[in-house]
Amino acid sequence: MHLDGRRVLSCLTLAASAHGGEVTTVEGLAAPDGTPHPMQEAFHANDAFQCGFCTPGQLMSAIACVREGHAGSAAEIREWMSGNLCRCAAYSQITAAVAQAAPDVRRRDAERAGSKGERA
Repeated sequence: MHLDGRRVLSCLTLAASAHGGEVTTVEGLAAPDGTPHPMQEAFHANDAFQCGFCTPGQLMSAIACVREGHAGSAAEIREWMSGNLCRCAAYSQITAAVAQAAPDVRRRDAERAGSKGERA
């Protein structure tokens, strides 16, 4: 999950520590109209979800990986995503999905930051 825009391990984060913070889970990635997040679309296009057990954590970490600036190469993506285990071994597809979605995630984040600045 993301807490105030940063990735955190939901299994190790006490609910009380999130009080007052902005919490985003995989359920909150899609647009209000149901349009999937660019990372969700890339996972689908690259068959990066396999059984689906690890998909929520992989998606949240993949988006954070891009936002943190760690999606410059396949090797860098693999390194920064290495804490997420996939029992189906879809790592090459996950890496491809992150690389594919990275430009769209950056553009979407920049657009959102711009629209927030206009309202301020």
